[in-house]
Amino acid sequence: MSSETTPANAPEETNEVPDASGLAELKAAASRGTEAQERFVRLYADFENFKKRAARERDEARRNAVESVVSRFLPVLDNLEAALAAAQQPGAGVDNIRTGVSMIHGQFKGAFAEFGVEEIDAVGQPFDPSLHEAVSQQETDEVPEGQVVQQLRKGYRNRERLLRPATVVVARPPSPASADGEA
Repeated sequence: MSSETTPANAPEETNEVPDASGLAELKAAASRGTEAQERFVRLYADFENFKKRAARERDEARRNAVESVVSRFLPVLDNLEAALAAAQQPGAGVDNIRTGVSMIHGQFKGAFAEFGVEEIDAVGQPFDPSLHEAVSQQETDEVPEGQVVQQLRKGYRNRERLLRPATVVVARPPSPASADGEA
């Protein structure tokens, strides 16, 4: 036995030179690796360009949407300013101002309708927590329990999406104590 022993799991070192076919395989594998890396770099650059282009398009779409909405409401603003100026004139009648404000109100509703925004009609409807926000209850025996008896603030939705719930007062049956006190 020699004094230099190698552990059983140590790789054997050989001074063999790979033959020509092994060398060709190594060169081919290295070439495929280089091509794959180049493809990855191109794909990564394409993806980064896509993200930048998508962000620009999203910003452009947002700007176009804002411009569209604002352009629909500019005539309403013009008429509101004209109504305010007319109200400052001497001899401006309340009826004329009321008529002007009513027309502007109609313009607002029309502009909202163009965008699919509609009012939520709550009075007389059963309370629906997905459309209404109850702020109080009112004792009454004139309408069924859980029905909306008063709308304090209108609610709006855009097609199926709720923009703002209607703020409502909901009916509840009279308590026995208040019913006894009335008799």
